[in-house]
Amino acid sequence: MFTGIVTDVGKVRAVRDTDRDRRFEIETAFDLSTVEIGASIAHAGCCLTVVEKGPNWFAVEVSGETLDRTTIGEWTEGRPVNLERSARVGDELGGHIVSGHVDGVGEIISIVSEGGSHRVKVRVPRPLHRYIAPKGSITVEGVSLTVNEVEDDVFGVNLIPHTWDVTTLGRLVVGSKVNLEIDMLARYLARWRETA
Repeated sequence: MFTGIVTDVGKVRAVRDTDRDRRFEIETAFDLSTVEIGASIAHAGCCLTVVEKGPNWFAVEVSGETLDRTTIGEWTEGRPVNLERSARVGDELGGHIVSGHVDGVGEIISIVSEGGSHRVKVRVPRPLHRYIAPKGSITVEGVSLTVNEVEDDVFGVNLIPHTWDVTTLGRLVVGSKVNLEIDMLARYLARWRETA
């Protein structure tokens, strides 16, 4: 489990196709002596397992399913990546409860500066849009955000200067693709309604 609070912006240092999957090596400022092989780390909102590590990098292997359903299939060497280590019992829950399971890929359709902040609108694939509500939570590229408004299949968020500066969201442009995870509570309530 995660909270959607990015704790490092790593960088893809190597990409290699393997017999089964694709392997990524990620540079990080994390103290890797405290990261075990098999640990879960969220990468732009997608939970991946550490399979190897070095002094300032670790490696993950990504299945074809994940490559097809997230932005990870587009990653190349040098790409910055929002990273978050998994939450521990007793940690501050600064964002919201995040599973690290990407629900879909959205597209940035507008970015407008507003004071020091940026208002960003994202088009969501259908039928995912049904689970997004104003003042609800959503994870964009692994960052916990509050939804400001929803109009059909588009939602808007406001990014404060801190979030813009210390995550990869400050690199977004119109047309960028982003990993989305809807609020877990919304997912289960929707499923309950479908089966009730």
